[in-house]
Amino acid sequence: MTIEKFGLSSPAGDEIRDAGFSTPWDAPTVPPFPFRFRNAEILTVFYRTDPSNLAFLTPEPLEPTGEHVAIHIYRMNDTDWLGPYAETNVMFGTALRGKAEGAYSPYLFLSSEVGVAHGREIHGQPKKLANPRLEFLGDLIVGTVERNGIDIVTATLPYKQIQADPIEISAKFDFSRNINLKAVDHIDGRPAIRQLTSRRLEEVKVHECWKGPCTVELRPNAQAPVFRLPVLEPLEGFYWKADFTLTAGEILFDYLTESDAWRVEKS
Repeated sequence: MTIEKFGLSSPAGDEIRDAGFSTPWDAPTVPPFPFRFRNAEILTVFYRTDPSNLAFLTPEPLEPTGEHVAIHIYRMNDTDWLGPYAETNVMFGTALRGKAEGAYSPYLFLSSEVGVAHGREIHGQPKKLANPRLEFLGDLIVGTVERNGIDIVTATLPYKQIQADPIEISAKFDFSRNINLKAVDHIDGRPAIRQLTSRRLEEVKVHECWKGPCTVELRPNAQAPVFRLPVLEPLEGFYWKADFTLTAGEILFDYLTESDAWRVEKS
């Protein structure tokens, strides 16, 4: 029976089964798709790392496609549901043979509990709470990620020296498709979800884009081990502003229902 109270209607069984349902139902944590990001400021830095470390962190049947890592440090100024917050996505190019190419994220860090909950529950992203910062210090753009009192990432870029075409940001690999490993258990401990998931940002409008030589420094932290992708050579960085929409994604691979034929192909 539906009860009307506090300007709300209590959910019936069908509504609980609907897509986009979240708890607590009268003040839901996880937003439904789609939701819009406006005036996001992003520092994106690329560097070369050890390919064997990329292979170590890549879940089968994904395969790394190069030797480059991208770290995006976002200042999300105006986001539906979440409000202003900061985020960092560490990613590298991967491919699922015969199906898709994109960028796999072994680490993500956010200052928003809503963002962490949504990323983990829906996308399967390995999000953890942290304190990413994007600052302008004189003639330098500085991005940092702090967790447990340690600046695990420090990235720098000269302030707006060279204008760039936004398409240049994806020259190393196409990070518009983000691939993640989703793992959820039933309450009794049985595996419920083991998937490779994929999402794209839609309605992307870039307002400005700048590039230049970058620096990237990583500091060890056992609970945020970005150091496992060591910096062999810092390459190029970009500072850009954009609006975009997060929409529903897709399941690329289901470990619980699909065969291991890919193991035979790979061997």
